[in-house]
Amino acid sequence: MNLEQLRGFVEVARLGHFTRAAEQLHLAQPSLSRQISSLESDLGAELFHRARGHISLTAAGEALLPLARRMLADADSVRREMAELAGLRRGRVRLGATPTLCISLVAEAISTFHGAHPGIDLHVTEGGSRALIDDLAGGALDLALITAAEGGPAAGASLTRTPLLTEELVVVSSAARPPVAAQPSIDLDRLARLPQIVFHESYDLRVTTEAAFRAAGLAPSVVLEGAEMDAVLRFVERGLGVAVVPAMVLLDRPGLRSVRLTKPRLTRTVSLARRSDVTPTRAAAAMQRTIATTAEALAAGSALVSPAAAAARARRSTPSG
Repeated sequence: MNLEQLRGFVEVARLGHFTRAAEQLHLAQPSLSRQISSLESDLGAELFHRARGHISLTAAGEALLPLARRMLADADSVRREMAELAGLRRGRVRLGATPTLCISLVAEAISTFHGAHPGIDLHVTEGGSRALIDDLAGGALDLALITAAEGGPAAGASLTRTPLLTEELVVVSSAARPPVAAQPSIDLDRLARLPQIVFHESYDLRVTTEAAFRAAGLAPSVVLEGAEMDAVLRFVERGLGVAVVPAMVLLDRPGLRSVRLTKPRLTRTVSLARRSDVTPTRAAAAMQRTIATTAEALAAGSALVSPAAAAARARRSTPSG
């Protein structure tokens, strides 16, 4: 079993087609077929069901796929680390983040990082926290910025999650329209009566807000649903409705005004996750430091954002009930 065989296996599994996989790998199709046959022979198990016009994984293939992805990612990590140790001023960081963090924390951190390390290639993947955790565990990412509502699921056992900051969810409306509340805050009952723009169902934010409405026995008035972050903010700026968003997305958004959401106060924790069984490359370690420093600066500049450790201490010191 060798890396070329594993790479061919993963590509066929991804595309479900030998010819297209061979094209992606710049191989002749018979060569790729021989690689897969040799791998199956070495392992003593068939990896694909081969039917005319359709390729699917067998049970053995399903079991091998996450292991193969991890082995290839580990091999790639070794190559990058050896290149850095050889003194090359090069490297790569594959960072995953949720869409709301890509337009706030990630944008600020990458700007700083690129200025300090212009030779490092940066790859950013947007996705929901659960998908990012899967990509990280499978070796497709070096680092992931994930979010969770208080009491939400943690990263998997093979991952390390470091809380960076806690931010409030706020209600945003168009700065060109009259304020939605006379006070600097709004409760969930009043919010339920306002026209709302809600995110695609894959967004953790939608899950959190819908859970809050259900717990209060309320049904929100939805005028538009299924949009992505940038579209939601643009719709709000144009006065189509209000939206519940994390406080940090208000950076550089003069077309929006916000009020705090109370009764209940909703928050989410932003954490940096990485694989605990892989030593980060120098480039990834430098990105970790940059992200942590950027998070501290954002927390210091907003009353709605606080360092995760400070927020945890505040929750422990607050009497229950």
